[in-house]
Amino acid sequence: MSEVTSKESGANPSGLYGTHTWTIVKFSKISKPEIRSNVFEVGGHQWSILVYPKGCDVPTHLSLFLCVANCDKLLPGWNHFAQFTISMVNKDPKKSKHSDTLHKFGKKEHDWGWKKYMELPKLHDGFIDEYGSLTIMAQVQVIRDRVDRPFPCLDVHYRRELVRVYLKEVEPIFLSFMKEKRSKLMEDKTRWESLCTFWLGMDQKSRREMSQEKMEVILKLVVKHFYIKKEVTSSLVMDFLFHGLNYFVWSSTTQEKILHTISRQMGKLLKDDLDSSILNALEEEPKKERAADVKNLPAPIVSVNKDMFVLVDDAMLLMEKAVLEPLPDESGPQNRMEVGNDGGREDEKRLTEFARRTLEVFILDHILCNKVEGAYKEAIALKMQEELIREEEENLNDGIVVCGSFSCCRLGICKTIWMVRE
Repeated sequence: MSEVTSKESGANPSGLYGTHTWTIVKFSKISKPEIRSNVFEVGGHQWSILVYPKGCDVPTHLSLFLCVANCDKLLPGWNHFAQFTISMVNKDPKKSKHSDTLHKFGKKEHDWGWKKYMELPKLHDGFIDEYGSLTIMAQVQVIRDRVDRPFPCLDVHYRRELVRVYLKEVEPIFLSFMKEKRSKLMEDKTRWESLCTFWLGMDQKSRREMSQEKMEVILKLVVKHFYIKKEVTSSLVMDFLFHGLNYFVWSSTTQEKILHTISRQMGKLLKDDLDSSILNALEEEPKKERAADVKNLPAPIVSVNKDMFVLVDDAMLLMEKAVLEPLPDESGPQNRMEVGNDGGREDEKRLTEFARRTLEVFILDHILCNKVEGAYKEAIALKMQEELIREEEENLNDGIVVCGSFSCCRLGICKTIWMVRE
């Protein structure tokens, strides 16, 4: 007996998510080495659940896999990422077993799962019911795989469930990044004092130009830093970075215009039209609640202007604020079965705030280290070159000819000096 629930229309995350429930009647009497569920469709692809009742190469365990259906008909090069959860239902819901993973399915690797999903004797501890039936549920989230995709999002309900499990793993990813960047800003005071002096000597126009960066550049770097394929937490990290980015939208006075810009920029990276999917994602939460969340957050240090991220204040003042502002504390562990209470929403709000702060630090660090410090180093190099040219001109005026090698003379290796004959 099977029940399929999925929403396939559109490119939004909910349209790429689906569940399949499979009840295996009289499981204990099955003699076949392997059995498969009915085929079900999620994200435009066909799937099935594969069970080895007496184990796959492991006779002491039940083996369980998610498979791409009709894999023999797949074209060479076919592949898609999917995050999925396989659950074995217990008569006591708190004892149900859940296993999560992320895999890139292809023509060769068309199935993925667990050879040692559960020890066979444990099946009788509430998993096989009084009628001899075993119930298995699959939750599948297809993730559109693009090289430059910044935020592969999850269905809102699936995300909330995964947050329960991986909260204590996702939080440290954001916190460790912020701590690393803060320590980098604090560790070399001499370096930053020199940089501040250089910054104060710049005109206002130059400062404004350096205090911004193209969104496309930043988003690509965010993906490169945070998205680790095959890490089950990566989709959660990307998802909350996406919602953290939306904070910049809803804290702006020109929300609709900026929303369109972000949609367009992300669409370029995805090589797909994401305007509708981003709007759908934003509509997953009531507007009043979202507005209240934004109102309660601290003033942003980054805004969006057309296709640019822009620092809202003087770069050096914002650097000081980023260093001195206390980091949020880590929260306690949660229970997967408590998905329905208000704590789930609070955890999501907390991770969204972590992601927002992470994005702000990422953008600030990029502008300071790549643009401002880069310009500072160029200015120092230019000044050194001008000093060497001036020194050489003075030597010529004094009737002295030195070796013409820039690196040789600069390092003091060359000791050769010729007096010009009159």
